[in-house]
Amino acid sequence: MTRDIGLDVQPPTKECTDPNCPFHGTLSVRGQVLTGIVVSDKMDKTVVVQRRYVKKNVKYERYEKRKSKVQAHNPPCINATEGAKVTIAECRPLSKTKSYVIVEVSK
Repeated sequence: MTRDIGLDVQPPTKECTDPNCPFHGTLSVRGQVLTGIVVSDKMDKTVVVQRRYVKKNVKYERYEKRKSKVQAHNPPCINATEGAKVTIAECRPLSKTKSYVIVEVSK
């Protein structure tokens, strides 16, 4: 049985027993919801998501492209692979560098 996490995303079709899964465990999501592309899935239950955004340069009155990498938890029921476009949501800190969890893989 999947929980309602309060976001407008499709729940995964597979079941899992991960306690840090927002759909099948007890992990709650709150705060930022970001989108990006998975650039590395070599770690166990962790992926690196690169997100691209634009920032306004006030001095020159133009926009500049920027990118940043965020580590996110990859639950077994979602299992995102490298190259997938994903939606990640903020959660409590799961480790020193992980404070996000994948909630949806876009087609």
